[in-house]
Amino acid sequence: MKDDFSSALRLNIGGKKFWTTIDTVTQREPDSMLAAMFSGRHTLSQDPHKGYVFVDRDGKHFRHILNWLRDGVVPTLEESEYSELLREAEYYQLLGLIDGIQDVLNKRKEDDELRTELTRTDIIKCIQSERVRFRGVNLSGIDLSKLDLSFVDFSYACLKNVFFSRANLQCAKFRDVDAEGSIFHNANLRECEFTSANLRGALLAGACLQSANLQDACLVDCSFCGADLRSAHLQNADLTNANLEGANLEGANLKGAKLIKANLKGANLQRAYLRHVNLRDTV
Repeated sequence: MKDDFSSALRLNIGGKKFWTTIDTVTQREPDSMLAAMFSGRHTLSQDPHKGYVFVDRDGKHFRHILNWLRDGVVPTLEESEYSELLREAEYYQLLGLIDGIQDVLNKRKEDDELRTELTRTDIIKCIQSERVRFRGVNLSGIDLSKLDLSFVDFSYACLKNVFFSRANLQCAKFRDVDAEGSIFHNANLRECEFTSANLRGALLAGACLQSANLQDACLVDCSFCGADLRSAHLQNADLTNANLEGANLEGANLKGAKLIKANLKGANLQRAYLRHVNLRDTV
């Protein structure tokens, strides 16, 4: 019993308090940021009176993080909540949970394909022709990961919760699309056009967006962690609450953009154009 108490861990995640153990946060995902935090190698922000370790993250989904670390089971959630949980798993570098969520989303997308206008197989057949257009087509929930979709025109399409992870989308057109909650993790989006697109809650971590046009786009709650946004056009884009931690924004044009409560920790803003940018409560 003494050993149990000595390994007990009290966490304050954005104001929500949790009890767990050192073993729970270090054993299942030993290479994660959480495991590193409590490895003894780092100095932690701790309440001297109550002993809580403070982590400046939203605690809404942290119980799911702990349950994953305890049991290895991915929770059953709504689509939008999976995007939020995926963002937290990405922050804590929980690779097993990220893979587990993506497996669940892939299964749902396979089921959703029965209700979409085209399937993954249909798309593969189409992209073998010279010029491909899916303008205004409903492709919600489809899995297009790892496909070569360069130069494809998706303008005005419904792309909600589409899985574009690791796809080659260079020079593709996404003008006025509704791509809320879509996943572009590690995708090649170089020179893409996203003018006036709705990408609310989309995951673009690790994506290449060099010289992409995101003018007037809705990028609220998007994750751009580690993304390459060099020379990107972000004029008047709404990046409220977006996570741009570690993103490369060198030479990007952010004139008139909203960065309210955005996270720019570790971002490269060298030579970025920031005239008339709203930086209220920005990190």
